[in-house]
Amino acid sequence: MTAEPSDQTPLPASPEPSPPEHAVAPPHSPAEDVFAFVIGTLMVSFGVSLLSASGAVTGGVAGIAILASYASQWPFGVWFVLINTPFFVLAVLRMGWAFTLKTIVTVVLVSLFSTLHPVMLDLDGVQPVYGVLFGSAVTGVGFIVLFRHRASVGGISILCLYLQDRFGWRAGYLQMGFDAAIVLSSVLVVPPHLLPLSIAGAVVMNLVIALNHRPNRYTA
Repeated sequence: MTAEPSDQTPLPASPEPSPPEHAVAPPHSPAEDVFAFVIGTLMVSFGVSLLSASGAVTGGVAGIAILASYASQWPFGVWFVLINTPFFVLAVLRMGWAFTLKTIVTVVLVSLFSTLHPVMLDLDGVQPVYGVLFGSAVTGVGFIVLFRHRASVGGISILCLYLQDRFGWRAGYLQMGFDAAIVLSSVLVVPPHLLPLSIAGAVVMNLVIALNHRPNRYTA
């Protein structure tokens, strides 16, 4: 004799839906890319302008261009484009034409905007600690905006982005190593009392990138 099913018998739990394994975020629209390029390059160029006004230096091609502008009559913007030009070849070979064209646009915009800030703002009296640390943080945020739209400001960041995409290495930590070497090499150009501040600024900038731009965290 079989027992009748009781009303108190618990029903089997239905399996919870599993999240999609390969969810892909929708790509940015051209209008979103344009807006991001303008905002990102404005932030990068403003940060670099604060660094230059403070008499300090930073890492990457921007740091090399700042050093070159200190030692010559050519402004930062001219050096920034010239030094970046060879890296465009690496961008084509490793990252593709779309990334390269975006990067060329952002490099030109940073160069142009870097001449705008000193005209619109009086940066000659900026306090060095504020100028270097805040300028470095603003530059790092500008980098993140551009990275998330598959662009960069050229130079060493192209290599760092490729290594991050290829091997999963953090772009921020990679660039921090390159930047430290560049900043330390500026000892003959930058006043001695500004060298530790320049190093601190490079650390701040790259920590901003490393902590906010991680592989697979942002997929658009």
